[in-house]
This record gives sequence, structure tokens and C-alpha cells, in this order.
Amino acid sequence: MTAVVGPPVDEPVRGGGGDGPRRRAAPARPAWEEEPSPAGLAGKGIALSLACLAILFPLWIVVVTSLSSRRTIDEAGGLVMVPKGLTFIAYRELLSGGQVTRAALVSVLVTLVGTLFSMTVSVLCAYGLSRTGSLGHRWLLMLLLATMFFSAGLIPTYLLVQSLGLTDTYLALILPSAVSVFNILVLRGFFMGISPELIDSARIDGAGDVRILWQIVMPLSRAVLAVITLFYAVGYWSAWFNASLYLNDQDMMPLQNVMIQLVQKQEAPVGLSQAIRTGQLSGLAVQMAVMVMALLPVAVLSPFVQKHFRKGMLTGAVKG
Repeated sequence: MTAVVGPPVDEPVRGGGGDGPRRRAAPARPAWEEEPSPAGLAGKGIALSLACLAILFPLWIVVVTSLSSRRTIDEAGGLVMVPKGLTFIAYRELLSGGQVTRAALVSVLVTLVGTLFSMTVSVLCAYGLSRTGSLGHRWLLMLLLATMFFSAGLIPTYLLVQSLGLTDTYLALILPSAVSVFNILVLRGFFMGISPELIDSARIDGAGDVRILWQIVMPLSRAVLAVITLFYAVGYWSAWFNASLYLNDQDMMPLQNVMIQLVQKQEAPVGLSQAIRTGQLSGLAVQMAVMVMALLPVAVLSPFVQKHFRKGMLTGAVKG
């Protein structure tokens, strides 16, 4: 008796009264694995185009208005959509000195120092928690997780900062929000994904924890370190609440707080009053220029870190 073997998939199969050869149907696949239809591709393109337009159009209006003269803004009745008679007088006046320039320097200083401090503490903490045999590993991890769900509140935090003598100091802009438990957990998950054999071989060669962290773990974790650094930097650059809460000196205010004051009070800093009174500059152009200055660093740095987002965030999130 000979076994009956069906025809291969790529050979024609006849039967069922058909007029010609037909191929065996491919096995069913989930919907997300199917090839998109032309209508689906067109729909995705339209949706992405509308999303990009919704994001870029307001930015376009802000940039064009910041580069417009007072006459153009008056003719448009406010925000300018069509560029006409572009001028850099708003940026020139802002960067010539005064409150906005000082606030920008404060923001840069706080961002650099705060990001360095936060990354140092987060990397050390995450590396210690990634070593499951370290002293008090489980209890320290549970303590950190508890802070994600419970907090003392605003008033106790303010009283603590005040009792430490940090009010009206730049440390008040860094220390209260220096560490993010979420970022520590992402770093810990990435560190735990590094091969234990690689670390054990380094220990056999006489390397200590500091050397292992600096020469082995951190070079292998460039992706997640770049992403977390961007998170901290954007957080410090965009922060305004701590400054409004702990600072009373207007000369110490960062750029975000000056921008809020300009938008809320609808007036320009003292150094720009003369240019506005003479008709060379519009107060609205000054406000839009400050917004552009606040958005520019993030817009410039994000494309360089974008390639690390998938590897850094997803790998660190699914491990450990």
C-alpha cells in the first residue's frame, strides 16, 4: 500500500468542477500581519499628514509671527500666517542683554548641572538595584516603588525645602525633582539585560564595581543613557513650577517663567520698552520669539536621540 501524498503548495490543484488550476489557500494570519491594502496605505498617509499638519501649523505661526514687523502684525490683526517683511529685530533685542538673556543663561545652567546630577544618581542607583544579590536589594526596590504611588504632598515638600535653606537658591530648582523612579527602573531593566557572564569574567580579572560600571555597563547602554538624559534635560529645561514656588528674586527666574510672565501680563521686559514705544517692535513678536527660544533646544536635540528611543525604552521596559 502506498501513501497518498497531496500536491505541494506551489503546484496547481484541480477538482471541484473548476475551469482551471487553483492554488491552495494560504493559512490564515492575524490582521496585523496582513499586507496593507492600497486603501489602507492611503488612509495611513492621510492620517499621518493631518497629524503632522496639526503639529507644524501652530509652530509655523509662532515662528512667522516672531519674525514679523509691527506693521505686518497690525495688518494681520494678531498672529501672522503668511510671511511678509521678515525681520530679526525681536531676537536681536532679546539677545542684546536684559531679563530674557539672563533667564536663558539660568535655564542652561540649571539644565546642565541638574541633568548631570540626576544621571549620576540614577545610574548608580539603577546599577545597584540590577545586582540582585546586593545588600537590601529587594527592600530598596520596594521603597522606591512606593514613592511612585504615595507622596508627602506640596506643603510638606515646601516646608522641607524651606527648612534646608534652599529657597531663593538654584538648588531648589534641582534637588526637589532630581530623581525619577521611572527612569531608574528603565535603567535597571536595561542593566539586567547585560550578559552576567561578561560581568563575571571582568570580576575574575580583578575589576571592581566602579570599573565594571564605567568600562562595561555604560558603553553597552549608550542607547538607554541617551534617552534618559534627554528626559531629564527636557524636564529641567521646561520646568517652571519649582521656580515660581521657591524663588522670589525675579533676576533668578529661568526662561520658562519669564515666558509665562510675558504671555500673562501681555507686556515686554523693561529693556525692550523703548523699541516697542518707537514702533520698531511688537510686544506679540517678543512673546513669540521667547517661545521659539524655549522650544529650540528641544527641537534641535530630539532628532539626534530619536534613533535610540526604540532600543533604549523598549529593551529597558521589558526586562527585569
